[in-house]
Amino acid sequence: MEFKVLRGEDTPSIWRINEEGLPGTGKITQDALGNLLKLGEFSIGAFKGSELLGFVICLLPNKKYGSENYAWFNKKYKKFLYIDRIAVSKTYRNKNIGSILYEKVISYAHELNLPITAEVSLDPPNHGSMRFHYRNDFIEVGILHHEHQSVTMMLHNSKK
Repeated sequence: MEFKVLRGEDTPSIWRINEEGLPGTGKITQDALGNLLKLGEFSIGAFKGSELLGFVICLLPNKKYGSENYAWFNKKYKKFLYIDRIAVSKTYRNKNIGSILYEKVISYAHELNLPITAEVSLDPPNHGSMRFHYRNDFIEVGILHHEHQSVTMMLHNSKK
């Protein structure tokens, strides 16, 4: 397995894995996903040959991105690295890929001296993701209610 920066041509594979992770990953079109990838500050994938096994897409603050969750963090924090989405293909789950992707995000954020932000669905509940974030030293910093969903806003202090 190797880790590489995601490129535009990876969008169909990223989208397929994102769809496998619904509802936890959040519904998005392939075009919107391609645009998100362009906004990404740190976007990497785990690959086995040319096959994408999992990915993470992170943004810095103040990008032109319509996510209400991202906007919440922009209101609360001046500097951060926002994990917009992370997902692993169903075939490769429970093989430590998500944890390794998070280790790489944490290392990158540490280099930039930035905290990491993310959200986890409360309603509908995503218990696995919540356990994963707590296991990776994230803390709850708020709750955001949407029309049909609520999310826990999470923070990891990776600053030096």
